[in-house]
Formats: sequence, C-alpha cells, structure tokens
Amino acid sequence: MRAAGFSGSFLGAALAFSAPVHAQAPADADADAEKLPTVVVTATRTARNAEDVPAAIDAVPIDTADQAGLGVNVSEVLEAVPGVLARNRQNYAQDEQISIRGFGARSTFGVRGVRLFVDGIPASMPDGQGQVSHFNLDSASRVEVLRGPFSALYGNSAGGVIQLFTADGRDADELRLGLVGASYGVGRASVNARGSAGLFGYNLDFSHFQTDGYRDHSAARRESGNAKLSWDFGSGSTLTMVANTVYIPDADDPLGLTRAQYEANPRQVAAVAEQFNTRKSVDQKQVGAIFEQALGGAHTLRLMAYGGRREVEQFLAIPAATQANPLHAGGVIDLDGDYAGTDARWTWAADPLELTVGFNYDEQDQHRRGYENFVGEALGVRGRLRRNEINTVDNFDQYAQATWRLAERWSLMAGVRHSKVKFDMRDRYVVGTNPDDSGSRDYSATSPVAGLLFEASPDASFYASWGKGFETPTFNELGYRNDGGSGLNFGLLPARTRSGELGAKLRLGARAALDMAVFRADTDDEIAVATNAGGRTSYRNVGAARRQGAEAGLTLGLADDLSLRLAATWLEATFRTGFLTCTGVPCTNPTTPVAAGTRIPGVPRTDVHVGLTWGGERGWRFGAQGDYVSSIPVNDTGTESAPMSAVFAADIGYGFDLPNGRLRSFLRVDNLFDRDYIGSVIVNDGNGRYYEPGPGRSFMLGVQWVWAQ
Repeated sequence: MRAAGFSGSFLGAALAFSAPVHAQAPADADADAEKLPTVVVTATRTARNAEDVPAAIDAVPIDTADQAGLGVNVSEVLEAVPGVLARNRQNYAQDEQISIRGFGARSTFGVRGVRLFVDGIPASMPDGQGQVSHFNLDSASRVEVLRGPFSALYGNSAGGVIQLFTADGRDADELRLGLVGASYGVGRASVNARGSAGLFGYNLDFSHFQTDGYRDHSAARRESGNAKLSWDFGSGSTLTMVANTVYIPDADDPLGLTRAQYEANPRQVAAVAEQFNTRKSVDQKQVGAIFEQALGGAHTLRLMAYGGRREVEQFLAIPAATQANPLHAGGVIDLDGDYAGTDARWTWAADPLELTVGFNYDEQDQHRRGYENFVGEALGVRGRLRRNEINTVDNFDQYAQATWRLAERWSLMAGVRHSKVKFDMRDRYVVGTNPDDSGSRDYSATSPVAGLLFEASPDASFYASWGKGFETPTFNELGYRNDGGSGLNFGLLPARTRSGELGAKLRLGARAALDMAVFRADTDDEIAVATNAGGRTSYRNVGAARRQGAEAGLTLGLADDLSLRLAATWLEATFRTGFLTCTGVPCTNPTTPVAAGTRIPGVPRTDVHVGLTWGGERGWRFGAQGDYVSSIPVNDTGTESAPMSAVFAADIGYGFDLPNGRLRSFLRVDNLFDRDYIGSVIVNDGNGRYYEPGPGRSFMLGVQWVWAQ
C-alpha cells in the first residue's frame, strides 16, 4: 500500500540537519554549560534568564549541523514545546498549521492568532495573518516561543509569539554544505557561510527544497535565501541588516479528503483538485535593519525598520457555474502588495527597575484581483477579471513595559499596549449590478498585563500572570459578507480575551529542568464560520469561548551522553455560548445549533512529545521520538473528528573530524510502524474535506560537511 523507497532528483546523500531539535545542550557539552540558564528576549524585549520571567517561554536551540532531519519546516523545532500544536500539512501551497493553547486553530491556511517574528522583524501582517515559509532553519540559532498573557504586549492577534533568531557570524569562518534525500521525492540542498572580520559579522544562506509529495497532486519546490550582516562599532553601538527571500512556484494543492476518501486511499486527492489544477505561487522579498545605541546612564535606544513585497497567485476549485453570479469574485486569486513598518523603543535599566517605552507602525498595501478559473471549456487557467480592489491595513501601537525587583526574592513585571488597526478597501471593479463596495473600519484596544514572580530558591521559581488581549478579523475573514451581498464584512467585531496563568520553573540538579503551567483564557465575541456558499466562507461573532488547561516540559540528562525531552499539553477549548451555524454547501442561512460546551474545532485535548538522544557531535549518535495527539474535532458542530494518532521515528548518525572541519551523516525513519494517521485538519471545510493525511513510513538520508578555518 505504501511507497517508501527513495525517488526524485535527490536520491542519496544529504546536507542540512534539523529534526526534533531538543532544548537541552548537546550531550557532549561540559557539565558547567548544562547548568547555564536559558537567556530569552521575547517576553521582556531585553536579555533576561528565562527563570526570571513570570511567563511560559521556551528557547529551543537550532543547529542544522547537529541534528538529524530535513531542516525545512519550523514544525520540526516546535514539536518539543508544550502548548504548541505545529503540523506539517504536507501541502506547501497552504504553509504549516500552528496554534498556541488553541489560538489560531481555525486558520485554513497560513498562521493567524499567533504573532510571528524573524530577528525582531514581523512575519505577521497588521491584520494578524502570517506565514512561516521564509523561516530559514539552516541559518538559525534558536526559536523562542512565548505563551500566555504577556503575548498581548505584541499587539493584535497575539495568542502567542514565535520568534526565530538567525545566528551571528562566528569568530572563525565556516562553510557548510549538505544534502538531504528522502522518500516521496523529498530533497534539500543548502549552502551556508558565516564568520566575522573585525567588527563585521555575517551569516549567508541559500537552500533548495523539492518534493513529489506523499499524496497525488502535491509536488512543490521552494527556494529560500537568508542573510544577516552585523556591525559592532563599539561604545554600545550596533547595526544589524537582515534580508530574506522565498520563491514557491506552482505548488500543487491536493485539498483535503472526506473521511470516506481518507479511509479508502489516503494518498488520493479530490477529483476537482486535478480538474482545476489547484495550485499556488508565492514570491516574497524582504529587508530590515536594527540599530541599537547605548546612550549612557543606563539608557538604550533601539530603532527597527523593514519593508518587503509579496506576490501570490492561487487557483481554486470553484465550479464555473458558481461564478455566473455577477457578485462572485472568481476562482483565481491574484495578490501583490508591499508592506513596511518601524519600531522604536527606549530602555532604562538601573537595578532594581527596568523600563521600556516604545511605539510601532506597520502597513500592508495590497492589490487584490480575482479572475475566473476557466476560459471556454479549459479549466484551471486564468479567465476574465471579476474582482479588482486595493486593500490597506495598518496599525499604530504604543507600549510600555517595566520590571521591578520588589525584594530579594520577588519581582513584578507589568506592561500595557494600545493598538489601533485600520482596514480600508477601495473598489475598482464597479461593473453592471456589481456596486462600489469601498469602505473602511477601525478597531482599537488597550491591553494591560502583569506578572509576579517569587524565587523560592536558586532552583525554584513560581509565578502568576494576568492580561487582556484582542484579535481583529483578518482581511480574508472580512472578505465576504454573510448576507450574500458584495463588499467586506465590516460588521465583524474583534475577539477580546482575558487570560491568567500560574506556573513553576524548577531546576532539579545539574541535569534536569521542569517547567509547568496551568492557564485559562476567556474570549468574548469569538469569531467563527457564518456561511459557506459559492466557494466562499464568511464569518461572524458567536459569543463566548474558553481555553483552559495545563502544560509541562521536562528536560532530563540521564547520563553523560543520554538525554530525554518531554512536552505534554492538556487543553479544553470550548464554546461557552450556543449559536447557529451552517452545514453543507451551499448554506447561506445558519440553522444547525451548536450547543454551549461544544469543543472548538482544530484543538486536541492532549498532545505529548517524547524525544530521546544518545551521543554527541562525534562518533555514533542515536535518537528516537514519539508524538501522540488525541482526537481533533474538525467542525463547529463536533459531529466529526480526526482520530487519535501515535507516530514514532528513529535515527542513527555518525560524525568525525576532518583536517579543516567535520562531517556528519545520518539515517532517519519517520512513521516507524507505518501507521495511517491524519497529519492536519482543515477546520469547517464547506465540502466536508476536513482531513490531510500524514505520510506513511519514510526514509531520510543526510550528510553535512562543515569547513572551519
């Protein structure tokens, strides 16, 4: 039933390396290094030990020269972080599926409800919609994940924060080359150069990835480049330049499957996917700069500016007859637009008080066009223009954050952010009975947060935090009115959340660390599906929702070369008020009741990751991991669910020194027991195609050569 052999143009050896990346230090690091606390900046905006922060935050180190995996998808890193559900859709036309404590679970493509950053530069647009396709793991040093109330200090749609950091240039110049080849035509090649010359440091990377896809009609290719240049001018003055690009031409979109289709053949696609040749192309280029200056007297100034351009073309599987409606926007989406922003902050740090005050402005100016996806009898080609508009969204936010050591063992962290988000649409398609749908809508909110931390001993800290946040609809969710009329759905309100968290951070000797948290987030005006008709989904506010649960992360050194990582989450996400929703297609009038207490779709109750590694950079290395995810409801009514899954992987590798560097190779087996399972779900799909199957047993072979001067 499965095809597990090597195929495609990358058959053999490989470079790069990334896999379940573990949060602990490498097994052959010295004992003193294992005792060092993790330094984070995402929660506090200045470098601080994670143990001193009253928030759930993880920093996961990334070094593709010291792991065994593909090194393409950020889900490879995030799987070991509690509270985070990161799923590789096996569909590179839709990006990865990421949610934090249930926020962002309803996203059918890209990432929403979670704020994304690369080196301090936003990867989320002002409306909260983001993507991780340009996250370059090959050049990264770590990823930080912030959960809970303090996420609100990052503004709109911050149910959590994920920030990737590119490694600085090293003292000694390095060149890394490598290849990875795997089943289903998967291949990756990369080249990375990093180093320094006096006050100048650099990290340059280019990678090529391609796949034939586990399922039919799921081939994709991605070119990714990332560059980080830094200058240290002395006297506390630094400049960092970051540029990246991602190009994905005509990535096939296999769409989802119904439950019956999945059970009959998980590798198949819906007939309409091939009929309309559903696919997506992305071309994005971005550049940014960060300047920091110590002003003396414990004052520091930080200025950041960035800009980029993103072009997207997507062919959908909407029948030609459906587009006969003069108000229909067609079956081809064509977006191109520029985005830019700036952030300025001043920090004053004089023990026992640290204060940060700043503002940021972001803007996205997007030209959206829609075309018919047919010409005569030919399907899956661009036809007549059906939509033409300019969409602009911007935010202007001001924030302040302070940390105060109240006493020897007590510290208080508090902050507030005021956000204003403005949506504007200028309609350029006024034809026949299609009216001028121009309009604008403003949203604003003030988000306060506070946290108290008690250091019971050098190895045990306890904290409590509380805050308020908000989440506007994205432009995609505003895109269609639920009354069937034309124009944007400006009646949608932002969802507003009050959240609290209690946690403990324990260091159990030199080799063990345990972080635990319990949390609750109550949301008013939760956004959910209103109607499904004509290939379009509209949204509305449905009342109250609650996300509550517990999470734990354990890092344990069992021996000098043996380590264990455990991440576990229990999460109960439910609608707190009943409402009516749509089922089936077409549906323009919600009539199906959703009872209070029904689970929010896309959120499993239980998620557990276990990873075990033995060995170091040199000699033999072995690894094993298991991932368990409980059943996942896929629609608002809770009538269907993806079954629970338990998937295992194992790898073996060997590394040795060369005269001017080192060489590492590995062999990895994913889905070790060849189980059928659902890799991700498409929440509330109007056609009932909720399920995206995960691949069967697959083999991966990789090699990476690191040359050091």
